[in-house]
Amino acid sequence: MLLSLSNAPRDYAWGSTTLLAELEGRAPADGPEAEVWFGDHPGDPADVAGDGTLDAVTGGTLPYLLKLLAAASPLSIQVHPTIEQARDGWAREAHLPLDDPQRNYRDDNHKPELIVALSERFESLSGLRPVPRTLELLARLGGSEGVAALRTRLEATGDVLRDTIAWVLSGDAQAEVDDVIAAVRDAAPGEQGEWGDTLRAVGGIADTYPGDPGVVVALLMNHLVLRRGEGVFLRAGLLHAYVSGLGVEIMAASDNVLRGGLTPKRIDVPELLSILDTTPGEVPVLRPSSDGAVTEYPVEVPDFSLRRVTLDGEPVHVALAGPTMVLATGGHVSVSGADAETREVRVGTAAFATADEGALTLTGVGEAFVAAPGGSSTPRS
Repeated sequence: MLLSLSNAPRDYAWGSTTLLAELEGRAPADGPEAEVWFGDHPGDPADVAGDGTLDAVTGGTLPYLLKLLAAASPLSIQVHPTIEQARDGWAREAHLPLDDPQRNYRDDNHKPELIVALSERFESLSGLRPVPRTLELLARLGGSEGVAALRTRLEATGDVLRDTIAWVLSGDAQAEVDDVIAAVRDAAPGEQGEWGDTLRAVGGIADTYPGDPGVVVALLMNHLVLRRGEGVFLRAGLLHAYVSGLGVEIMAASDNVLRGGLTPKRIDVPELLSILDTTPGEVPVLRPSSDGAVTEYPVEVPDFSLRRVTLDGEPVHVALAGPTMVLATGGHVSVSGADAETREVRVGTAAFATADEGALTLTGVGEAFVAAPGGSSTPRS
């Protein structure tokens, strides 16, 4: 079965009025357009051309959720649980209604995710920076009381990143938080060498969320700038926040999010800290290959795989071993299935194939992303 999918953009406040519109070649939107979901998640299943939604076809069994994401301002700092943590949290909260605002766990699944940039610049905070490097950054912020207090916390012994984040988010450190934010705003990014871009980004976050302790948490995180076609994989336990840009995102089918700042939503600090992996280090950028029609973004999870296909007029064949989506992100893309029926896939929409199709053929001149369960589809030119 080969279906055409679309969906209405979700209007989260951090969304852009222009990024999705420019991708699809239409006028800017009147309000924010943040995410377009292509999946069978009950929160917003994709629309099937002709009739109904995708969950009626799949029974809600897709292991992944594919999205277009357009951020004009920062998303919340967040972390997702492992499967074991999600199952434990789901069991502990079994007595709470699903819509209870005190709930942390909406299901019993993990939520690893991969983002690939579609804009020429996509900014992200991904993972916790090694402490010695953060101390180098703090040296650019002067010696005010708040900065000194933050430095002292980071120079202590033990799990200093967990302890520092707990202190920043405790509600007892607001004076120090405000002082650090003032120091960030006073720093001149152009005079800070290698830290200029990071300070500019954190200063912009402070402008969007004045006084939010998450601004100080952001100072502890790796600031990444992805170029078009580059991606980053975010495993369970890894603190992250998208800052700006347009991307294709794929994740395990889950809605489990623990937040750590930059949001008006509830922050459960003890639960956040219980699932947070504070192992510091750089998060590797997945860069596209310069050879061939297909770029792979390898991830070590069974829930999903994602590949970018660049079409130059020659057909690209996709062998299927699971339910597969083809999301068009540029040019003219068509997909045909086993019965040779050809469907045009407009930019910003997707084609969905059930596994019984056996194979797909992509044609045209443009760009598409192929999503499937992990390791289950192999595009080849």
